[in-house]
Amino acid sequence: MTDRKATTVWTGTLFEGSGETTFESSGIGTYPVSWPSRAEEANGKTSPEELIAGAHSACFSMAFSNALAKNETPAEKLEVSAVVTFVPGTGITKSALTVVGTVPGLDEAKFSELAEGAKAGCPVSQALAAVEITLEAKLA
Repeated sequence: MTDRKATTVWTGTLFEGSGETTFESSGIGTYPVSWPSRAEEANGKTSPEELIAGAHSACFSMAFSNALAKNETPAEKLEVSAVVTFVPGTGITKSALTVVGTVPGLDEAKFSELAEGAKAGCPVSQALAAVEITLEAKLA
């Protein structure tokens, strides 16, 4: 079992206030958050959705890398992005994964099949099971 810790200190109301999220386990830093940065433009601040997108892209990258290695076609490179959609008043509605891979000896069909399996097996995908998760996978 592994635990990771982040802490947010918030001051003020939802709409006028702001906070700072500190990544305590890694010590990588403290980042400002606010409602406007969540519901409108980022303006140099992060949001829960951006943090989830980072977690999803990293987790999927690891799961897919492992699947490709088990298939005996290890990737030279995987470029993965995740776009998490937030609708004010509704919540998080979607995470859209995109992966472009350089994988010698693998065709598009097998690449897509393994990518779909990695999407399903990724722990962050499983944690996001309540929302739509899409995947676009292609070879470089």
